[in-house]
Amino acid sequence: MADVLVIDGHPNHTSLCAALAQSHAEGLRAGGASVEVLALRDLAFDPVLHVDYHAQQALEPDLQRAQAAIKAARRVVVLTPLWWGSIPALLKGFFDRTLERGWAYRYLPNGMPEGLLAGRSARVILTTDSPGYYLRFIQGDPTIKALVRSTLKFCGLRPVDVTRIGPVHKADAPQRERWLAEVKSTGQADAGRLPAASQD
Repeated sequence: MADVLVIDGHPNHTSLCAALAQSHAEGLRAGGASVEVLALRDLAFDPVLHVDYHAQQALEPDLQRAQAAIKAARRVVVLTPLWWGSIPALLKGFFDRTLERGWAYRYLPNGMPEGLLAGRSARVILTTDSPGYYLRFIQGDPTIKALVRSTLKFCGLRPVDVTRIGPVHKADAPQRERWLAEVKSTGQADAGRLPAASQD
């Protein structure tokens, strides 16, 4: 199992997200970290949580392996585009199915939640067509709030760093190369500040 799990949440293997995932992984490896890249589009699983969180929906083998990779990792990196103010259905379904109650989090007797994936840090790399000021000040950053605060931090991952890439819809090839170089450099820097190995 690897020090860092890079989760590529884009359904298209030719996407900028897919390229960024590979570039970030290269940087992490250059910094001395062992890395696994998990492209969700290559997994075989039902993204629909049919029975909600009050009953058990058996995990497919690929999701069992994903859980093991998350548990083993010291850092989790999530790459996703911003679609309709949210994340792709594929990534949302992965979280719905994989971050099980009793595995990723639980509720204490006083009703407060406890993240069971504590001891791991995270990074979100988000590609967008909208400029940052629009997302932050007009929309109120709903995707970051949902993904960082209500998902990753809720499950105990801290700190969660955020890298924003965009606007991408009119970006030319040189700009894309600059973004690839940026996330590679970020990965190399992140490799030098991984949390201590988890005792889970």
